[in-house]
Amino acid sequence: MLLDTLGAGRLPVTSSTFTVWGLTATLAVERDDQFEAALATLWRHLDAVDLAANRFRSDSEVTRLNHAAGEPLEVSATFEDVLAAALECARWTDGLCDPTVLAALLDLGYDRDYDELRATGARARRAARPAPGVAAIDWDRAGHRVALRDGAQVDFGASAKALVADRVADEVAVGGGVVVEIGGDVAVRGRGPDGPWAIGVTDSLVITGREERVALAGGGIATSSNATRTWRAGGAVVNHLVDPRTGECADGPFATASVASTSCLRANALATAALLWGEDAPYHLAQAGAAARLVRVDGTVEYVGGWTREGADR
Repeated sequence: MLLDTLGAGRLPVTSSTFTVWGLTATLAVERDDQFEAALATLWRHLDAVDLAANRFRSDSEVTRLNHAAGEPLEVSATFEDVLAAALECARWTDGLCDPTVLAALLDLGYDRDYDELRATGARARRAARPAPGVAAIDWDRAGHRVALRDGAQVDFGASAKALVADRVADEVAVGGGVVVEIGGDVAVRGRGPDGPWAIGVTDSLVITGREERVALAGGGIATSSNATRTWRAGGAVVNHLVDPRTGECADGPFATASVASTSCLRANALATAALLWGEDAPYHLAQAGAAARLVRVDGTVEYVGGWTREGADR
């Protein structure tokens, strides 16, 4: 999903779009006088989470933890926030949104930043193996120490950007309505200058101006797709969404899942799980109280819950 038209009507919106973690990000605020402080807040959170949880940084906490060979590592408050969010995502999805899938991602050849991965061409592929699961994460909350057991390695790519979007939106919303989008994970707090924010939902990387729009004044919306981050490995096209039960990449009946929920983090977790639940995805999303737009591999669109959309010609 890309963040398309912002604001609900005629009044102008102060916004900026930029690139972070190889992804498109957008910040939009209700009032002009919010913007500079909001942008500083966004970069403060991004920098802190990058140092804590970017597995492609050699000096990050997550890299040191993944190379600690099971030894406990003292971690920062930011790392603990990221870890807590990842564990919550696993709980919401019965373990399908699992931070211990890193070994499986490496087996698929995802051992470097995505732009570098695409530039290197076809990758070798090792045999798939299930993720060890969150039980392999030993977190001493009182001592602020974390250890990984059973050879586990962690990756927070499924949750960190959504967490940042929520945290920034919560902080900025004190001064007025705000939208924070990072790589298609959107957090919304308050209204735009002329009503609810209009968020464009698309199944491709190209904005046409005719996307469905959803009107939001709170919570979050996120889209997961098994078609947008792909590369070749072992003679096949693979993607970044790994089923922790098998170590294989997502290959179910749905190609794209857009989910609206009470927070960006929860929406992201449910959207990820929707592509792994298979035909049961509508049931699980409804049970979670979420609204969703599911696109099958043949292009058929299914709606779940109270998905509210505006006309594409708006």
